[in-house]
Amino acid sequence: MTSPAFIFDVHLDLSMNALEWNRDLRWPLERIRRWEQFMKDKVDRGNNTVCLPEMRKGRIGLCVATQIGRYSPYFHRLPGWNSPEQAWAQTQGQLAWYRAMEEQGELVQIRNREQLDKHLDLWLKAPPCDDGTPYVKESLKTPTKLPIGYILSLEGADSIITLKHLERSYEDGLRALGPAHYGPGRYAHGTDAEGPLPPAGKDLIKEMQRLGIILDVTHLCDECFWDALDIYDGPLWASHQNCRTLAPWNRQFADDQIQAVIQRGGVLGMAFDAIMMVPGWMHLRSKPADFQLKIERICEHIDHICQLAGNAKHVGIGTDLDGGYGNEQTPMDLNSIADLQTLPGLLRARGYTPDDIEGIMWKNMVDLVRRAWG
Repeated sequence: MTSPAFIFDVHLDLSMNALEWNRDLRWPLERIRRWEQFMKDKVDRGNNTVCLPEMRKGRIGLCVATQIGRYSPYFHRLPGWNSPEQAWAQTQGQLAWYRAMEEQGELVQIRNREQLDKHLDLWLKAPPCDDGTPYVKESLKTPTKLPIGYILSLEGADSIITLKHLERSYEDGLRALGPAHYGPGRYAHGTDAEGPLPPAGKDLIKEMQRLGIILDVTHLCDECFWDALDIYDGPLWASHQNCRTLAPWNRQFADDQIQAVIQRGGVLGMAFDAIMMVPGWMHLRSKPADFQLKIERICEHIDHICQLAGNAKHVGIGTDLDGGYGNEQTPMDLNSIADLQTLPGLLRARGYTPDDIEGIMWKNMVDLVRRAWG
């Protein structure tokens, strides 16, 4: 029997779920689902796929965990906060949740290469329990669960009131930042929006490079994407970004954008949101069964990127599985994030080597982080 793969998930919205969805992510998956069974305030109530026990079961021992707070001025069509200061306060509440989970031993923040290597060594050497959960034994005591490592990221820069706030965030451990989310933003324009990078966005990106913050090009509209690459020559990734060729919509990257990420030594994290996996998905109307959507579909996105790159070194995992949807919008054979463990077998069947698979599941992204922090 093949040992479960270690997984680095480069995009999870853990604190957003904890605070805005009021989910105690320490609970088992079924307990959260039962609690939400009759709730109607969010479309994914009772369908969540992410919690800390399922992450451990799926051996997702390292993740990039976000802060998120959109500024929505008067007449803005997307929900958010009425001032950047309110958005900042929201992200600081999210940071407080991460700190609380650290105090409980559930999470550990990873800020530098030494901490990264120590954490990886702990997880890669830990044997699994019967359900796949890794543990460490302290003498003759009961097995002790491992903390999940997280690298702090900011999705959408609207909450950065001034560049001094970016510096403060870096001191708090912020190590990656995506300037845009959906719609127009203060610093960049994102999915379903258009326009060049504003002057404030150019200043933000220059400050990111000075501080050594990884640029996440996910969600950038096409014009802002190219503008950002003209300014920034530091380490970059696309944390949760699939292929426009296979799922046409500006949310995904066109081939020339994928090639630009590859040429810059970047890595693209594969997202498991159905709307990003198949063509023709209609939001709030389509169902996975309409497309007979299975996890194997993501292998086609992986194949496409690998063909463009000529190797398997520029693909990673960035599931976004808790990004405001649940298994009403994931592959039919994905009940929880732990089901990512089926992916190595699917890749083996397609001829990927053990080194390729290890790279895709965690090492490609870890190598990028090591280079960024070198």
